[in-house]
Amino acid sequence: MIVLVGFMGAGKTTVGQLLAERLQLPFTDTDAVCEQRAGRPVGDVFATEGEEAFRDLEQRAVADVLAGPEAVVALGGGACGRPATREVLAAHTVVHLRVGFEEVLRRIGGDPLRPLLHRPGLRELHAGRAAVYESVASLTVDVDGRSPEEVADEVLARRLGATAAG
Repeated sequence: MIVLVGFMGAGKTTVGQLLAERLQLPFTDTDAVCEQRAGRPVGDVFATEGEEAFRDLEQRAVADVLAGPEAVVALGGGACGRPATREVLAAHTVVHLRVGFEEVLRRIGGDPLRPLLHRPGLRELHAGRAAVYESVASLTVDVDGRSPEEVADEVLARRLGATAAG
């Protein structure tokens, strides 16, 4: 299992799809699993039930997906905030796609479908989550100014290097 974590706009879904294709594995985005289970978009769950209700749904979805068959999995940007999720991640290869704050704004600054994007304190949220991503990561790959293909290439090279070494 390869699990991609990182802040919104890091490219987890795009890189994850590339990795899955190259490794001939299924790809799962846990935000999509949450939307399927809730029967509506993540933003709607945030707006009608609040962030905590969404995080409960997300925690269950992540645990279920990671208990399933081998896949490449992209987690939502806030999924690692829960201790139970961090505990489940310990058994998997976790790749932190590290994205700088300015790059986040450049990539997704105008996206109305990102529920946390327009809240005050976004820079602080970015900085706080970076430490959490690092705490769960098996490896970290910088994504600023790089194509998804370049990022996927590095993930594969470093993962294979780690497998050969250990």
